Amino acid sequence: MSDLVVGIDIGTTKICTIVGEVRTDDIFIVGVGIEPSRGMKKGVVNDIGQLTAALSASVHKAEKSSGYDIRQAFVSLAGSHIASLNSRGAIGLIGSRGVRGEDIDKAIENARQIAIPHNREVLHVIPRSYVLDGGDHVRSPIGMHGFRLEVEVHIITASTTSVANLEQAMQGAHVFPDRFILNPLASGDLILTPQEREMGCVVVDIGGGTTDMAIFIEGTVWHSSVIAVGGDLITNDITHWMHVPFDVAEAVKVQYGNAQEKAVSQYETFDVQPFGEGMPMKVKHSDLAMVIEARVTELFEMVQTEIKRSGYDGLLRAGVVLTGGCALLPGIREVAQNVLNVPVRVAKPEKITGMADALKSPAFSTSVGLLRLGLQMDSAVAQPAREGGIQPTKIGNLLTGFFKKLLPDSEN
Repeated sequence: MSDLVVGIDIGTTKICTIVGEVRTDDIFIVGVGIEPSRGMKKGVVNDIGQLTAALSASVHKAEKSSGYDIRQAFVSLAGSHIASLNSRGAIGLIGSRGVRGEDIDKAIENARQIAIPHNREVLHVIPRSYVLDGGDHVRSPIGMHGFRLEVEVHIITASTTSVANLEQAMQGAHVFPDRFILNPLASGDLILTPQEREMGCVVVDIGGGTTDMAIFIEGTVWHSSVIAVGGDLITNDITHWMHVPFDVAEAVKVQYGNAQEKAVSQYETFDVQPFGEGMPMKVKHSDLAMVIEARVTELFEMVQTEIKRSGYDGLLRAGVVLTGGCALLPGIREVAQNVLNVPVRVAKPEKITGMADALKSPAFSTSVGLLRLGLQMDSAVAQPAREGGIQPTKIGNLLTGFFKKLLPDSEN
């Protein structure tokens, strides 16, 4: 049976609600609702009333186009309040039988017994590697014999206050957040190839307010972080330089922007109406590109600093995969490659059908990636109720493999 799942991507720039059927070879989009974001800044709620109104509008559009009542959804999460760390846990084994699933669960539970501040909560617990009787690099210990099982996990935490504010806005829009999922995990699950996951790569999801990163090595997540800088930084620079409103600067960036000064003409110009009642001024394409290139270079220098801080910079043979709305900026891949000195590609959602035309863009990798989680489930995440609404099942007991440990137990 096909799986129906709802995802709501709440960003600084836009809110996207998607209803889709997760199938073996593709994701069939049943309904879409895209609304300009309000009440969010750098991935954090700063006006619950405004955010609730924007969420309601996005959900209503998705309900209207899909024909379903949306009451629960997977919800994206980002922001500078996100933090991560690695931890180890171990248990003794009964030597007469092989390792069982409950043994792994106990080892992971021991690994997550770490002291975190009272104002933070665990968002994801992701197994990185296993050790059986001192033997490293065990991919899956199930069925193997030994006396001591160790697991190393990557734990992602979030501010309890930030999560509570987002939950309140969701409830104001009459939608219950089934799970919050970190942006680059959702987008990474969608856009990475198995080879990239295995060989080592970084997902860099550049949105309007934040740049979200996740390092994948040996098939799983080894490091994650959120940089509180995104495409809006470029737009703000343009507003100061040109003395124009933010929306005009954003339009200029989208229509004329290029991240490489050498890639544009030194002579071509365009007209812009600045503040005041003066005549429109002429701006050189090359001057705009110079401003953009400086900021994009600065952004990737921050990314490089974070990669080096992780300690895994020497393990990223597959390089960097760029996605997010800012990845649409011409020349950004070349700048990233020059700064980071690794292979770089730009990725967008693939193998989506139905009402998918508007979603085939890097700007919607997280949005569609939330649905992609349905492919990891044993049974349906969401099915149409008899009344015609969507009644998603709690996912804690439905996920298998990697994503079974990606999401913490429901009581947390």
